[in-house]
Amino acid sequence: MTLNIRVIAPDKTVWSASSEEVILPSSTGQLGILQGHIPLLTALDIGVMRVRVKKSWKPIVLFGGFAEIEKDRVTILVNAAEETHEINAEECQKNLEESIDALSRVISNKEKIEATQNIRKARARLQALASIS
Repeated sequence: MTLNIRVIAPDKTVWSASSEEVILPSSTGQLGILQGHIPLLTALDIGVMRVRVKKSWKPIVLFGGFAEIEKDRVTILVNAAEETHEINAEECQKNLEESIDALSRVISNKEKIEATQNIRKARARLQALASIS
């Protein structure tokens, strides 16, 4: 018996497959889901979701959303998501450096929030790339 996992963004279904295990970046920390998990609805943070398929782990970057777990089905609704093949490491590193620099020059709270979010997104992308090496 396995988990049926679907990751749905506003513009596409990012992932739809069976898995033995999934680790989610919930708003309260990492959340591991195995078959037979109790029903749960949880908020997701910016971070890396890891899906175990046939003894190997596949990282997918999630940019916030919600996950519903019920009867070995994990439905994940996200603002956006990226698989590692969509991420350019050099571009991501440059974005991280620019965002850190922008954070040091912010004036308004809005600019601070945007720069902080950009830093978290860039770090999640780099973390996902590092986990496949």
